[in-house]
Amino acid sequence: MLHMIETRRLHKRNLLLERNSRTCDFRLLPDPDSFNIRSTTMSSSLTVYQSLKTAEVPVTNAECRSCAHPCDQDHDDFSNRLDIDMDSDMLGSVKPYRRQVIISTGKTDWEHEVTEAEGTLAALLTTANSSLGPSKKPKPTTDPLPSGLFSHTKAGRLAILNGSHKTFSHDESEETVIVLPDFMVVSGVPRTSAGAEALWKAAIDPALNRAGVTTLTNDLNTWVLPYSCLILLCSHKRRDKRCAVAAPILEKTFHQYLEREGWEVHTDLHDLTSEPSLESQTNSTTEKEQLIETQLRSLYAEHRALILKNSHVGGHKFAGNCIIYTPRGAGVWYGRVTPHEVESIVKHTIIDGQVLPTIFRGGVDLTCRGKKTLYDW
Repeated sequence: MLHMIETRRLHKRNLLLERNSRTCDFRLLPDPDSFNIRSTTMSSSLTVYQSLKTAEVPVTNAECRSCAHPCDQDHDDFSNRLDIDMDSDMLGSVKPYRRQVIISTGKTDWEHEVTEAEGTLAALLTTANSSLGPSKKPKPTTDPLPSGLFSHTKAGRLAILNGSHKTFSHDESEETVIVLPDFMVVSGVPRTSAGAEALWKAAIDPALNRAGVTTLTNDLNTWVLPYSCLILLCSHKRRDKRCAVAAPILEKTFHQYLEREGWEVHTDLHDLTSEPSLESQTNSTTEKEQLIETQLRSLYAEHRALILKNSHVGGHKFAGNCIIYTPRGAGVWYGRVTPHEVESIVKHTIIDGQVLPTIFRGGVDLTCRGKKTLYDW
């Protein structure tokens, strides 16, 4: 009898999920582990949630969509006019990386393959990484994380992206580079082979921790990225039109909901040259590491977000693509993001530091053993 009751209960839950799977507007029966997720099957939905929970990732059971269905808030739902893949499983669609760099360009669209654009720092850094990077791949971890999750220290790949931010170097031939998940900024990087190699040796070498090297050369300077969170939106039109349509709409919507919550929002990295660099304040690696952690720990309380557009990150069929980084170094990748989901992302991921399984593609350094949010140290 109990088996029959349980079977009926699960069948009813499946029907409800199937009916509402594309709207993310689920009405589940009361259950302590119930959650809302836009997915094709109940089994995959439960797998995502349980995988995150088992890995001790801060996860929420909140609705991914805060507005009614049909929408009653006049959201610009671009997914209605774009060919978005709503059926494939997004979990695990992110390639692990050791570091991800965002290079200043002041643009929102770029050549089809930014790492092959002659004379750009992206191309020069690709060459430098090939010649200076380790010849052997990192050994597989003995404690594998669930699909979609990875630790940056266990990966070896360098992901090179262009960003919409402008360089704040006084020399226009020098770029300003954001290094992730380190949450660091390196400025004064010459757009030359020597400049690319200097950047790699100072802040990208897999052997380096977040502090990089203590003394930089070629007038490179570093700062902590001075924001409570970084929001990256793929806008690479020459790679895929869908991301180019989604990004400006999502930027506007994020701006709206963040300001509604009392957050300060920037869409360009402000000039840090008026502030002392880390190198000017420290004399040793230990001092630099301590200063970096002190600054990073204080950032969330400032409630200030930076939104940037970036080049192709993969998975354009899941547009809109959004990556959210926190000062601790956690990086959450979301896909199929429309204005309907932004309010929930702002409230639950950006403010509360928890992952929404519904739109989750993957993430770096999300495991927080004994912690409740992605901001906890």
